[in-house]
Amino acid sequence: MTRLRHRIPVSLRQNWKLLVAGAAFLGVCWGVFGGGMVRPYAVSVSSTSADTVTQDVTGTKDLFDTSVPHEITLTFRDESYQDMLAEYAKDGEKKYVEADLTIDGTTVPSVGIRLKGNSTLRGLTWQGQRVTQGRGVPGGERPEGPPGGRARPEGRQPPDGFNPPEGFQPPDGFRPPGEADQQTGDQQDGRQGRRRGGPGGPGGFGGLGAELKAEEPESLPWLISFDEFVDGRRYQGHSQIAVRPVTGQSSAMLNEALAIATVGAAGEPTQSYTYSAFTVNGRASAPRLVVEYLDEGYAADLGDGVLYKSLATGSFTYKGEDQTRYGDDFKQVNQVGGTDLQPVINLVRWVNETSDEEFAAGLSARLDVESFARYAALQHLMLNFDDMSGPGRNYYLWYDLGTRRFRVITWDLNFAYNGDASTGPHDSVGGFGGGMMGGHKLKERFLETPAFKKLYEEQYAALYRELLAGGTLTGLLGALVRSYELNDGAAPVDSEAERLRTLLTERARALSADEVITR
Repeated sequence: MTRLRHRIPVSLRQNWKLLVAGAAFLGVCWGVFGGGMVRPYAVSVSSTSADTVTQDVTGTKDLFDTSVPHEITLTFRDESYQDMLAEYAKDGEKKYVEADLTIDGTTVPSVGIRLKGNSTLRGLTWQGQRVTQGRGVPGGERPEGPPGGRARPEGRQPPDGFNPPEGFQPPDGFRPPGEADQQTGDQQDGRQGRRRGGPGGPGGFGGLGAELKAEEPESLPWLISFDEFVDGRRYQGHSQIAVRPVTGQSSAMLNEALAIATVGAAGEPTQSYTYSAFTVNGRASAPRLVVEYLDEGYAADLGDGVLYKSLATGSFTYKGEDQTRYGDDFKQVNQVGGTDLQPVINLVRWVNETSDEEFAAGLSARLDVESFARYAALQHLMLNFDDMSGPGRNYYLWYDLGTRRFRVITWDLNFAYNGDASTGPHDSVGGFGGGMMGGHKLKERFLETPAFKKLYEEQYAALYRELLAGGTLTGLLGALVRSYELNDGAAPVDSEAERLRTLLTERARALSADEVITR
């Protein structure tokens, strides 16, 4: 019964009495009103039961204090781990495994851990064979799917389910963390600017060739949930934290840490992060990058509003007013029951259907346009091709209940600071300006509108002067290296740090001559 209970989502377990009462009420309504249609409407009364904190573990030191070393240890049953791998191989489900966690000497029993990532997990192998959705896993005793099969389609296939089309070219100079530099290829003109390309390396698209071995769980990307098996539990206010993977020969993920720090230095909402020694079932790795997850606590820190996560399976396409049709597009993070997806649907419909004149005149009433211009400029400045318009659809939407305006929140920066340092403010990064593997209607229309394009250029020039030209980013990089080296098991990161320093220097030099900066 305990195992069965844990398969029920936490939100349902927390609110079972309310659900039973609701079912009884609907039964009465059916008896009184018959088969007439009942239309559901969300009410404005706030319901925070899903966000209720029953226990907040304080720990011995601030987890995201980068000035001190940290240590994280996970312990779980090998049988449960193999079952988790089998579930993922069978149908792509990222099942939680119950584990005991120790953070900086504080033990937190019965946490939930699961694999995290989309395209990152394309490189996962077990016993020398690729653990691909629908193909099963080696071992015979564990369930297998049909040979060569795929996960059940649910809307558009996510990045971990697609293969890049023949002839796909990653950006010139693109280099997933820890892998060899790609050779420069031909350039071709694209609709959104020059598309710079080079032949894909052994892994093809965007780091998919970075091998992750299931036999080395200490190297895998993990999502740790403090309340999956203990309702309402938090660790220093966090319901979840993410442990980033070891990719290629890099465990430091300096590029992602630098990008997170860059967003914060620009004054935009970002994530907390730190480095920590990391051990799984007695197997130690080099220090891993640990990042804050955008959960209910993160939303509360943003203010009075609702946080929505864009899903990798989704699009920014209007599908009508039926909210159930957007299940593959957005996930609501907080205030579930107090509000719903209607604000997002309204924005999607307006962006997709309004005229150019209405878009230019009315966007500022619906979106913080200055923040969005800074967001777009930051992603480009950092050479991040996998932002809201990339194949991963990596972003959150924050809806402020006071101003009734949205703000775009940066998310998932593991591909930042890779690519051609000479890419100009109006050149596409990675060629993802549109098409089946990228594009975003809001971002495209924003940059095509003269007034907003000017705002983007102004923000770009300001960020260049404040962060890149003055050496701020180089200073942040140095601090990250020192933070990494504080932890036990730190491997040399000199070559990775030097690559980033060179990239920053070359990027500053190239942009200094661009007319967006000079004027």
